[in-house]
Amino acid sequence: MPIALVTGAAGFIGSHVAECCRRQGFRVVGLDDLSSGDVRNVPDGVQFVKGSVCDAALVSELFNEHPFDYVYHLAAYAAEGLSHFVRRFNYSNNVIGTMSLVNESARYGVKCFVFTSSIAVYGSAQVPMTEEMTPQPEDPYGIAKYAVELDLMAARRVFGLPFVVFRPHNVYGERQNFADRYRNVVGIFMNQAMTGGPMTVFGSGLQRRAFSHVDDVAPVIAMAPLVDRAYGEVFNIGADVSYTVLELAQVIAEVVGVPLRIEHLPPREETAIAFANHEKVRRVFGTTAKVTLSEGVARMAAWARTVGPLSRAPLRELEVAVNVPPSWRSVET
Repeated sequence: MPIALVTGAAGFIGSHVAECCRRQGFRVVGLDDLSSGDVRNVPDGVQFVKGSVCDAALVSELFNEHPFDYVYHLAAYAAEGLSHFVRRFNYSNNVIGTMSLVNESARYGVKCFVFTSSIAVYGSAQVPMTEEMTPQPEDPYGIAKYAVELDLMAARRVFGLPFVVFRPHNVYGERQNFADRYRNVVGIFMNQAMTGGPMTVFGSGLQRRAFSHVDDVAPVIAMAPLVDRAYGEVFNIGADVSYTVLELAQVIAEVVGVPLRIEHLPPREETAIAFANHEKVRRVFGTTAKVTLSEGVARMAAWARTVGPLSRAPLRELEVAVNVPPSWRSVET
């Protein structure tokens, strides 16, 4: 029975990937520090370890204890806009922490390292985004993700470490932390609708995204080590149809059953249009996105009702409190 390590296993996408790995017959060890995840998300049958990928000693101990065949690395702090203001935190978690995993995977001869990157590596003005484009990340989060991609290419050349990289985008669905005020617009809007407040939109709301339900993403990521043609490759993954933020708000209002109320906030620095081409992942994995936005939002809303509306998570203390969006009022540092 193959043994897999899934980091971020108590988080959103990570818990779904861990669940898919179990369905594939893998024995799964899940690592998560619970900084943004919830232990209740950990699927049945997963051996859970509370801890951080930044704890090099713990990571080394896990590899020494378990003969991992595959490593799925999904632990990250994924807030693109916020990453400008927490640069040290961003790079420590999303780059330095990853290196412990890469080191141990190379030392112990892991058969495949699966890394979840992001379309944030492309930057703006490259749509539809294709894997052949040269990444031009514009925020520290995207820079961190691309740095890991480059490191995995180097590790493959030097150590022969096989890898597969996925670049998902705007993933939403059940188990998402919808109390997070910095990321995941679907979750933010849903929590606002459930608590009776207006949906807050930066700028015009004409920003366009392709919102991807987790069921169109996690199974493909879990499948990666079983597809030989995927090794050494990078794949965009997610929904094909794009919507404006205002259209998303309308869908959520209809599903939740509340009047559409929008509060426009001053615009912030962000990419206006971001969606990707998925021909490559379809060609290699023979899969395509199937969950429509209205269906996916309905699934998420049904789950969210069982959880109930959440209090907004506390504002994160910023490392650089300069030119901060007004809605992110925080402690000056």
